[in-house]
Amino acid sequence: MRILVTGGAGFIGSHYVRQLIGGAYPAFADAEVVVLDKLTYAGNEDNLAPVAGDRRLEFVRGDICDRPLVDRLMRGVDVVVHFAAETHVDRSIEGADAFVVTNVVGTNALLQSAVGAGVGKFVHVSTDEVYGSIESGSWPEDHALEPNSPYSAAKAGSDLLARAYHRTHGLPVCVTRCSNNYGPHQFPEKVLPLFITNLLDGEPVPLYGDGMNVRDWLHVDDHCRGIQLVAESGRPGEVYNIGGGTELTNRELTERLLAEMGADHSMVRPVADRKGHDRRYSVDHTKIVRELGYAPAVDFTEGLRDTIRWYRENRAWWEPLKKRAAVAR
Repeated sequence: MRILVTGGAGFIGSHYVRQLIGGAYPAFADAEVVVLDKLTYAGNEDNLAPVAGDRRLEFVRGDICDRPLVDRLMRGVDVVVHFAAETHVDRSIEGADAFVVTNVVGTNALLQSAVGAGVGKFVHVSTDEVYGSIESGSWPEDHALEPNSPYSAAKAGSDLLARAYHRTHGLPVCVTRCSNNYGPHQFPEKVLPLFITNLLDGEPVPLYGDGMNVRDWLHVDDHCRGIQLVAESGRPGEVYNIGGGTELTNRELTERLLAEMGADHSMVRPVADRKGHDRRYSVDHTKIVRELGYAPAVDFTEGLRDTIRWYRENRAWWEPLKKRAAVAR
């Protein structure tokens, strides 16, 4: 078996690759794994260091928009797991061009190439943000797409392309839509690693608006297990929500983090709210539970403590990234 993992040096993609190579997914135990990653600001080849010497792993630095390269790598591939994307909402508000190019044009290049190569399964990793904002209840997979940021709009576009390639060309595509991920190796501009690393440096944490925006939190290990279930057994043409089951307001999240790190509310710095900030996300993941046996296994309190511990012990990983990107703003 040969697997192409795009964006495999990023936060979620690298976790998936490390787990796969490490034997966590027995169905893919003997698979050859090709990682394609452009190594933009959020991609880091060091994320793959624990498995870099494995003979089954090939790393290729390149762009998913590079069709000749993609066509070459796609030959003989049985499964594509497509993580590669521009993902940070604030960056998409500042300028959306890269989001449209990578998330839409790049996904289209991969889908076209996969059709030509006769790929047996294509898992397109997306986000709950494509649904927009929900005041109460939870989104099922057939809810209308109502994205509110350039990032989520670009991801919605890629989701629709994936659907179209299944319907038009018969490509065996599945789409996964996850809630907010957290865990080790997450680039320190996302809320949890930003807050953790700020507190480790004795700096305040910037809390948007009134802090009452609600998110469902999903440990990266649970997310990747869900993706693997879809890669193995997901029905072509279907969408699967992957949730964590822990809904918190941003204020509640901040308070729990402060308590874990021995800080008080004087370390919170209120900042102006993000433009178009979605109020609440909540996915209904009944479908993947019922069909594929998924269940989140990482308790949020323990997952948060482990994540804090990882950042505390791996300053050499995050400090240069944070300085270079100037994300503590």
